[in-house]
This record gives sequence, structure tokens and C-alpha cells, in this order.
Amino acid sequence: MAEVVLVHSFRGGTGKSNTTANLATAIARTGKRVAVVDTDIQSPGIHILFGMEQVNPQATLNQYLWGSCPIEEVAHDVSPDAVTQSGGQVFLVPSSSDAGDITRILHEGYDVRLLKRGFRDLIKALDLDYIFVDTHPGLNEETLLCIAVANTLVVILRPDRQDFQGTAVMVDLAHRLKVPRIFMVVNRVMQNSDPEMVRQQLEAKYEVPVVGVLPNCDEMMQLASSGLFSLHYPDHSLTQVYHQVADRVMAT
Repeated sequence: MAEVVLVHSFRGGTGKSNTTANLATAIARTGKRVAVVDTDIQSPGIHILFGMEQVNPQATLNQYLWGSCPIEEVAHDVSPDAVTQSGGQVFLVPSSSDAGDITRILHEGYDVRLLKRGFRDLIKALDLDYIFVDTHPGLNEETLLCIAVANTLVVILRPDRQDFQGTAVMVDLAHRLKVPRIFMVVNRVMQNSDPEMVRQQLEAKYEVPVVGVLPNCDEMMQLASSGLFSLHYPDHSLTQVYHQVADRVMAT
């Protein structure tokens, strides 16, 4: 049975989409079949990291949620060469970046139960090993449903007091919903910080494993979401942490 991995943050600007894309790719490079579903319908963007500058509005998650097609018909093969060469595959179900579609979602909403059904159908149709769900920050109905069906929740936060408070709410909620595995990843940690000390402090605070401490780096800023960091900088310390987190996600 495929694993559903939800990547979430309480606030925006944590690097959630970059982390999701790089983790999904790292796992696919081990020969796994991985799908990434962009449920950040109000502000989609992860498609850009996979080289899809323009997305056909008729081939997105929105069309599935509006009953226009099966979800597998809007799953795009975005496997980088490095993934294909390792025998893996990455599929992306993007959300529409069309202003009219975003406005329609905000105005009309959609039946969030379709997401759960869509994950099941996608796993079966594409014979997936993993589904990574890139969420909208904060708490809303679709996020709660996704948390409830996730096998693994990866909470992304920055070393920031506002993030600390919101993350406490997220972790408590995940425990109440009985998510089997909850991990934390701290992003944009200053280079002069001690990663092990950051890890110990947060694990003591939340009683949840901190599986990655991602350093803030100029190379990520320079890349400016024009691609996958781990493929552009395979020997970088940040890439090494991505792989460490991917190993923990795959460990059962």
C-alpha cells in the first residue's frame, strides 16, 4: 500500500514546496513511483519547481475536483533524468494558476471528500509507492481531511517564535487525529547555528522527532525556484539533509 506523506506548515514562507519537491525527488531516485499533489489551490506554485512554467488549466486538480475527469488524467510525468535513470518516476498533479479558476475555488469551494477518493484512485491507476501532498498553509477543511488520511505528517517550520506557536497547534491536532508518524523539519536555520542544539531544543519542546535541520543558503535564493535544488547542487550540505529526511520518511 502506498504511503501518503503530508507536508504542511502553519504559516507561509517556510520553504514547504521546495522541501516537498526535493523529498519526493530524492525518494523517486531510489527507484520508487512517487506522485506530488498540489492542494495549495489558492496559491499554487510547486509546478514551477518541476519545470512546468505554464500549466494547461484543463489538466489540473481543479478539473478533477469539479468532476470533469478522473484524477489520473491530470497527473503529469515530470520525472527528471536523474530519476528516470534510477528506475523511478515522479508524477505531478498541479493546481490551476489561472486567476478565474482560483477565484471560482475561493467562491464555490469543492467537496473535500473527493481528495481522499482521488488519492486512492491515483495510487491504483499509477501503481504508486508514495503520494506527497503539498498543502495550503494554516488550517482549513481540506488540510484537516488530508491530515486524517496521512500515514506521515512532515511539519515544516522556521526558527521563528510565530512559527513555534502555530506548530504547537499543528502537532497537537495531528496527535488527536492519530497520524501514525509525525516528523518536524526546521528550515532556514542560520549557518552559524548548531544544528544538533536546534534539534534537541525543538524535540524537547514538541516531543516529536526533528528529522532535518535545513541550513539557510545563498544558493537556494539564487536558484529562485527555477528548479530542484538537490539536482542543481547534488553535493551541497542542504541536499545531504534532504536525503537524510527522505531516508527517515522511507523507514517503516
